[in-house]
Amino acid sequence: MALSKKPTTGMKDILPGEMKIRDYVISVIKDTYGRFGFTSIETPCVENITNLTNKQGGDNEKLIFKILKRGEKLNVQEAVTEEDVTDLGLRYDLTVPLVRYYSNNAASLPTPFKALQMGNVWRADRPQRGRYRQFMQCDIDILGEPSNLAEIELILATTATLTKLGFRNFQIRINDRRILKAMAAYAGFAEESFDSVFITLDKMDKIGFEGVKEELLENGFDEAVCDKYLELFAAVEQAQDGVQYLVEKLGDFLDGEMTASFTEILSSVRATQEDSFELVFDPTLVRGMSYYTGTIFEIAMPEFGGSCGGGGRYDKMVGKFTGKDVPACGFSIGFERIVMLLQESGFQVPAGTGQVAYLVEKGIGGEALCRVMEQAKQEREKGTRVLVVRMNNNKKFQKEQLAGEGYTDFVEFYKDPLKK
Repeated sequence: MALSKKPTTGMKDILPGEMKIRDYVISVIKDTYGRFGFTSIETPCVENITNLTNKQGGDNEKLIFKILKRGEKLNVQEAVTEEDVTDLGLRYDLTVPLVRYYSNNAASLPTPFKALQMGNVWRADRPQRGRYRQFMQCDIDILGEPSNLAEIELILATTATLTKLGFRNFQIRINDRRILKAMAAYAGFAEESFDSVFITLDKMDKIGFEGVKEELLENGFDEAVCDKYLELFAAVEQAQDGVQYLVEKLGDFLDGEMTASFTEILSSVRATQEDSFELVFDPTLVRGMSYYTGTIFEIAMPEFGGSCGGGGRYDKMVGKFTGKDVPACGFSIGFERIVMLLQESGFQVPAGTGQVAYLVEKGIGGEALCRVMEQAKQEREKGTRVLVVRMNNNKKFQKEQLAGEGYTDFVEFYKDPLKK
């Protein structure tokens, strides 16, 4: 039987050119986040299915690649539900594994704990531009820091990384789940309907004000309540200071201490930010994960036309594992989309300390070849990247190919030293 040449549907092979960019992006991410005090960790790609289906992952829980029980534990004949035959699953993000990791190892970790985690995740999603069923995620999280210093550090570290990778004119959109709830309560929505309202509000970018109102009415909400709600967003859009407008308009519906902290995040980031990005308060920002409890943020890039990362505060999630809540906040970069944008822009990885190609004529062997390998060894020990290859008949074309891979210098070795 012939083997299939195609990779698993929705996943992809990575060719050397892309791999070079990916390695470079990973090195920039690790270096930049390291300067902010984040420590690399690693968690398994497989998690207990009960951890992945704890109703914290929103719609992602519908996209889990589940793993069948093994050996005697797998009893298909007597199985009634899917839970009877599955006990593990591939992780759909890095947050759930991080929380489990922290819950198991908190006694051995510093407080606050600043974690950097990079790894593949899997979702049985519909593949599209910049999205695959297997993809790399890159998360930074701060656990054990209750103050807004966590949000400030996460935003500054993430924007510093994107800037170092060459991105400009992007936005960090920021909101707070408590502001979302206060606006809905002020308009007259019942608390039990908030989730439904926010699902519709999250479509604002795609369907606009009229589309949001139409869907809210279709869901049975009162027109006067919908109008009052949408008027708030229109007013914030026109206000010079949207947060201050809501503080004055919503009154007791908004907690003063929370809004003061939120305003401090905005002012602190803006005081130190670079010209490469803009921090924007966006009251329509929702974020789909149900585990968010406070501040939420998202990266908007004009080159992509959508989100290239996001995150927020999830102070109640650790408590699901330990019974004791721990303040936590995280930011995830859309690694695959960033690599895709760099590729599409024609990005070239900066040359290192030296990249030399040794072109060795096909007739060279024995002691002469040993001398070539010894010379290559000495150069590598100096930090030079040395590629040793046999010389092709079409040497000009071979050099052009190697130059495309970043090799800037060429040394030619011939059996006859006088030959050039």
